[in-house]
Amino acid sequence: MKIAELRTHVLEAPLEQPFGWSVDRTTVRKSCIVEIVTDTGLVGWGECFGPARPNAAVVNAFRDLLIGADPIATDVIWQNLYNRFRDQGQKGLVISGLSGVDIALWDIKGKAFGAPVHRLMGGPMRTRIQAYATGTYRRDEGDVFEYILEEVRERLDEGFEGVKLKIGIDFEEDIELIRATRDLIGPGRQLMLDANHAYDAIEAIQLGRRVADQNIAWFEEPVVPEDLASYHEVKLGQPIPVAGGECDYTRWGFINIFTSRAMDIVQPDTGAAGGLSECKKIADMATAFGIRYIPHVWGSGISMAAALQLLASVPHTPARLRPREPLLEMDRSEHPFRHAVITEPLVQHGGWVEVPTGPGLGIEVDRDALRRFAAPDS
Repeated sequence: MKIAELRTHVLEAPLEQPFGWSVDRTTVRKSCIVEIVTDTGLVGWGECFGPARPNAAVVNAFRDLLIGADPIATDVIWQNLYNRFRDQGQKGLVISGLSGVDIALWDIKGKAFGAPVHRLMGGPMRTRIQAYATGTYRRDEGDVFEYILEEVRERLDEGFEGVKLKIGIDFEEDIELIRATRDLIGPGRQLMLDANHAYDAIEAIQLGRRVADQNIAWFEEPVVPEDLASYHEVKLGQPIPVAGGECDYTRWGFINIFTSRAMDIVQPDTGAAGGLSECKKIADMATAFGIRYIPHVWGSGISMAAALQLLASVPHTPARLRPREPLLEMDRSEHPFRHAVITEPLVQHGGWVEVPTGPGLGIEVDRDALRRFAAPDS
């Protein structure tokens, strides 16, 4: 079996309600979907995290190195693509493009062997994953406390036992909002904070100390991702566990995080950090360093399926009679094609999501949705 065709699908959909976070805002959701077709007719699907059109350009730059290759040889292909582009591609777009390709190849591999990806990776360690809700983005209009707390109530009504609160907008307002959210959800549910790297170390430490009594599960991206020294300062300077890593890439990027002990929890995005091949390696490394692995997920149903397959095979850290299980990030913000791109949406029931058991990623892509959401001139 050989790779016969490589296609990219740039999808785009305007939002009814634009939203923002600490460092940016958006009026549209976009994604680059990767399709790889073999000479036997098997098709694999992947998704890249990040800017859609640049990701598609990178994936298309891989074409000559992919056509004719054995799709089952995922590590051979990964190393070949990485080594050919490593001089200018150790991070960023080259790796996110490689991630989408790698996910699609694992989808093909699973279909070729008639097994879900998690079985080929040695699992399952678990057959369902507890999800926490991501959202609470800022709107252009309205009372922040009113619409965010209403959104949090909706997540509780849906059955989520954990919610992540976007902060990094205004220091004092952030603190008030954290306390109001904790009052609403009660003492037993998990509350996570995500600053999207909007603070410096001084502010992050001050905020962590001010809300230390709010039983925060983790403080995500308190400072810019390049500055591991500040991450380490924040980790030592306040009591909340520090999380990050959605802007980091490959085992070489994460070994610096692990050896510096800069984070308590790492959050690689499977569609950015190197795909399923690399993220399994990163997850195993995290276990060796005693660091928790909870991936970042912010794409369509394809990205969610990839994350679920990986989470099903992630080892316990540590192993014990009643081990702590990893969590699935479930983005609940507006996303017109999140569920539309796959024929059977991946939904939560009482805060839990079943790991797909079909071959490969365990999903079927809806080609009508790809056409419907295709970006102009893509």
